[in-house]
Amino acid sequence: MANKKLTVLVVGCGNMGASHATAYHLTDGVEICGLVSTGKSKEVLNAKLGNKYPLFDSYESALKQTRPDAVCISTYPDTHEQYAIMAFEQGCHVFIEKPLAATVAGAERVVAAARKANKKLVIGYILRHHPSWEKFVELSHSLGKPLVMRMNLNQQSHGYMWTVHKNLMDSLSPIVDCGVHYIDVMCQMTRSKPVQVYAIGARLTEEIPAGNYNYGQLQIRFEDGSVGWYEAGWGPMISETAFFVKDVIGPKGCVSIVAKNAGSAGQSASIEAHSKAESLRYHYADLDQSDEFAKKDEWIDLSDEPDHQELCNREQRFFLNAIAKDVDLSDHMQDGVNSLRIAFACDESVRTGKVVML
Repeated sequence: MANKKLTVLVVGCGNMGASHATAYHLTDGVEICGLVSTGKSKEVLNAKLGNKYPLFDSYESALKQTRPDAVCISTYPDTHEQYAIMAFEQGCHVFIEKPLAATVAGAERVVAAARKANKKLVIGYILRHHPSWEKFVELSHSLGKPLVMRMNLNQQSHGYMWTVHKNLMDSLSPIVDCGVHYIDVMCQMTRSKPVQVYAIGARLTEEIPAGNYNYGQLQIRFEDGSVGWYEAGWGPMISETAFFVKDVIGPKGCVSIVAKNAGSAGQSASIEAHSKAESLRYHYADLDQSDEFAKKDEWIDLSDEPDHQELCNREQRFFLNAIAKDVDLSDHMQDGVNSLRIAFACDESVRTGKVVML
């Protein structure tokens, strides 16, 4: 029994699902017991992996037939809650792409199901596994308080990625789907309670349902006086000027991610580029007697700059380690619910035009 492989059912075989399946495929002690999708993506993925795995159109029947130890869910967000709860009810551990669910109440139900089943739930917050982003958060704690956090990820999407984005917008706006990552980072930086949000949004295309929007910008105020903004836009009309801004400012200086390549023109819709950090620039606010800067800016180039696939590998190692060593994921799950709660408060602000108190 000690040598028994952990079986994983992969549901959703698009961008993220393919990357997670590849991670399992490369990991000793893990065996994919099935690939599930409603379209052709499972065949395309299976071919890349050597046509080794059973294919299923129906998640429900795949779950019953394969009886996996764990399920990896990378489908569209409107299925996350239902799929995760079904997995927990069958006694499976769950890795689920962010956001945890399409509603805050749904996210809370998923966490409750994980606790009831006494199984692991890991949410795909990929930036938590990136050494440059971990360093970015760590250095923010040396800048004093309050903090000012400025972040965006606008995507000039077309072709396949525009289809993906339109499908995502059937259930979530860009500032909810992508915003949970950066809200999570802001909460890690401030270690303070968010108290209010305000957000604006615009519908720049007739190709998405009335009432939805493909551009949004949110602002968060924290209890300690820190403030942050995040901006996200999807579509063929989105500008590639200053689409990749990631910096944090405090009384003692600022730290910025300077991704010369990932932040260059033509990269905004590249999934590979989204997690790139490349360099951190640490600016010191110290002045000398002439009010000139007393210290030069420091450039931090981390030798460990994983690509997108390696980040997914690290996420899955975290998941598998949590299962093997029975790691307490209470804080991880609560952070997932909290960042989603803040993101949906921002969505409410866009739709009502009002400040939302948290």
